[in-house]
Amino acid sequence: MLAWVQDYRIMIKKARKSAQKYFQVYREHIPMNQLVREVATVMQEFTQSGGVRPFGMSLLIAGYDEEGPQLAQIDPSGSFFFWKATAIGKNTVNAKTFLEKRYQDDVELEDAIHMAILTLKEGFDGKMTEDNIEIGIVGSDRCFRALTPTEIHDYLGEVE
Repeated sequence: MLAWVQDYRIMIKKARKSAQKYFQVYREHIPMNQLVREVATVMQEFTQSGGVRPFGMSLLIAGYDEEGPQLAQIDPSGSFFFWKATAIGKNTVNAKTFLEKRYQDDVELEDAIHMAILTLKEGFDGKMTEDNIEIGIVGSDRCFRALTPTEIHDYLGEVE
């Protein structure tokens, strides 16, 4: 198994555990900035500890708390940044440039989904279909929802 596949599973497990511990103590959801800080601290500790390998991936964490919708990026070094829109992975520079030109603070959900698909197209090899991309939404209800393949197919049809 690829190392980074296992890395993200470990980090997701640690993030969920932190969120659950916070909920058990305070009976409310963990603030995004605190969750991001805790995950980043774990990643940073692995860069400086002997006998362990640093995590080999960056993370994007999306959430919704008292401050509204938030998007955070955590690098393998443990550095973290909050963004309004960003991208990681292949063709990051082009994707970020694309987002800088298109993003507006008052963007509606439908337009944000279209923008995300267009950003993905910037660096996508081959044809994008509902079978090879996933889209998730975190709303003001603080629940994550993955779009169904049918919904993704409809959005792809609107974008083309």
